[in-house]
Amino acid sequence: MRSVMWVLLAVVALGVGVASAFQIRGALEREREYRGAPACATVPVEASGCVWQQEFTVRRAAMNRGERSESPEAELVLPSGKPWEVTFLRTEPVMSGMQKDDRVVGVIWHGRVVEVRDAEGRRQQTSDGPVGWPEDRLGGALACTSFGLAALVGGLWPLFARGERRHATAAKTVRWHGVALGGTAVLTLWAQAANDWPLWSLPAIWGPLALLILMSMTAFALGALRGELDDDASAPQEPRPQPS
Repeated sequence: MRSVMWVLLAVVALGVGVASAFQIRGALEREREYRGAPACATVPVEASGCVWQQEFTVRRAAMNRGERSESPEAELVLPSGKPWEVTFLRTEPVMSGMQKDDRVVGVIWHGRVVEVRDAEGRRQQTSDGPVGWPEDRLGGALACTSFGLAALVGGLWPLFARGERRHATAAKTVRWHGVALGGTAVLTLWAQAANDWPLWSLPAIWGPLALLILMSMTAFALGALRGELDDDASAPQEPRPQPS
């Protein structure tokens, strides 16, 4: 049953990883379109590919930190009184400092507020913002695919070698090294986002770390097959009585 659960986790992770990989190209094209978009000559009356900076007043800002299913959100109001609802993926650096009646500048692109800037000049992408999505998709592809492949191998291995204790131990080491591969990819993505590193830094940093984890996984799996990880390899001996 445990092996079947790992196989199911692997299939889900691989599906998410493959879907993320296919979205990287579209995310790159959308980000390039946004960065190259011209400024609007006048206030756009409908969704447009040009960029317009509009002043808003903050009516409400909700961090939603205690609710896992809720994203940080804010209600911004135009000078005309029309409200705009915007959501964020995280609270830093602008959302966390929003207070009622604060003045902010919203960047509007294709009819949506994609970025918010405060009075100090700090800027933050909204959930509709295209900047950073290629890195997120690449990081998700690396994390889910690497974990999924290792979990699939580690889940199927015991099913084809039933009753073989050493094979089960080797499969277990493969599975948990897969967790390390996926976790390392997530940590690399966090470091990239926090330091605003370019897209290529993700594989450049994660690749060598993944190679070390794969080498460790191979060594542990071979050691398990040789019996070096057996629990009863060194059972304690009963003391023998000394001759009088």
